[in-house]
Amino acid sequence: MSELSGLSALVTGGTSGIGRATALELARRGARVAVAGRDAERGKRVVAEIEKLGATGIFIPTELSDAASVRSLAGATIAAFGQVDVLVNNAGVFPFGPTEQTSEADFDAVFAVNVKAPYFLVAELAPAMAERGHGAIVNITTMVAEFGMSGMGLYGSSKAAVGLLTKAWAAEYGPRGVRVNAVSPGPTRTEGTAGMGEGLDQLAAAAPAGRPGTPEEIAEAIAFLAGKQATFVHGVVLPVDGGRVAV
Repeated sequence: MSELSGLSALVTGGTSGIGRATALELARRGARVAVAGRDAERGKRVVAEIEKLGATGIFIPTELSDAASVRSLAGATIAAFGQVDVLVNNAGVFPFGPTEQTSEADFDAVFAVNVKAPYFLVAELAPAMAERGHGAIVNITTMVAEFGMSGMGLYGSSKAAVGLLTKAWAAEYGPRGVRVNAVSPGPTRTEGTAGMGEGLDQLAAAAPAGRPGTPEEIAEAIAFLAGKQATFVHGVVLPVDGGRVAV
């Protein structure tokens, strides 16, 4: 499959979990992929996997802690590839816990990575996509941005903001050829959710599929929204949650 041949993609949080699976899937479809993350060793391993697929990959270390780090990431990707055609805003932090136990520092850290980073990446990259008349942006939200769940107010509210931004950016950039959509995963078995233990299975049991998803299943949906098969899809938040949206 080479539907993304000749295009360049940037995947934040691309060194593990959904981000890694997405980077590999975009590479399988022909894209050059910049993998952004904090762990250099994991980043190098993902790049090696991309290269085994016969594609081009690079690792760009980043913290995504403020607008300056976001602009630096955008600049480094453009310096390497010349332009960015596909942006996947996947990086995120997801602490759970009671509202009264949330510190101001924790609140700021969650919104910095989950909201500020994608906001300023879009600000840096979408205008150039619009000038060229094409581009795809896929944001990652969560099913708990759609309904209330105890202990998930901070995480869910940050991703609810991303859901609204998806629609706002679709309205802003869509008329100039940039498609902006989002994927809303349900419980997914990754390195980041390993600590949930049986809780992940219990959360997934409420959905028709009755099991957690895999990173690869989420990545397929992301790649679909980034690719040519979704050219008439704008402003959608696509649930990939085993059917949790239905119950």
